[in-house]
Amino acid sequence: MPDGNPSGAMQRRVEGALALGRMSPDPFYVVTGGASGGGPAEADVMKVELRRRGVPEERIVTEAASRDTLSSIVNCARLVRGYRVADAVYVCSDRYHIPRCRWLFWLLGIRTRPVIMPSGRSAIGNLRWTCYYVREAAAMPVDTVLLLAHRLIRAGDSLGCVCS
Repeated sequence: MPDGNPSGAMQRRVEGALALGRMSPDPFYVVTGGASGGGPAEADVMKVELRRRGVPEERIVTEAASRDTLSSIVNCARLVRGYRVADAVYVCSDRYHIPRCRWLFWLLGIRTRPVIMPSGRSAIGNLRWTCYYVREAAAMPVDTVLLLAHRLIRAGDSLGCVCS
């Protein structure tokens, strides 16, 4: 929210992440999301919420540069590879959003594990919930093409190719 308070969706995401964390002996959290609408970065708000609920600072990594799902996944994959603290990632997002996130992580070679997150369906209504699923269905092939193109360009760069 512009005032720095978490939205209902963000609260559900944090609660889901905390529930998973309680099942792990040494959880590590990567919060992601840049600023939008003049408010603080989503990652910063989630970090505050995790800290408020007792998660130690050293167990939270913040990625606040992302402006969309694709950049978030690419940036988080880079962080996860750098830290190598887990053999797989749990995606804590809205239920309609998790399949696309997991798919994009898979394309980047990052293992994910399935997770059941709290549902926001009753909070936002069936019509809006359905629209979000339709948006995800449309976004998945677009993000797939963009990610694969990004990987090809990077591969060309590492081979010393000049792409124009």
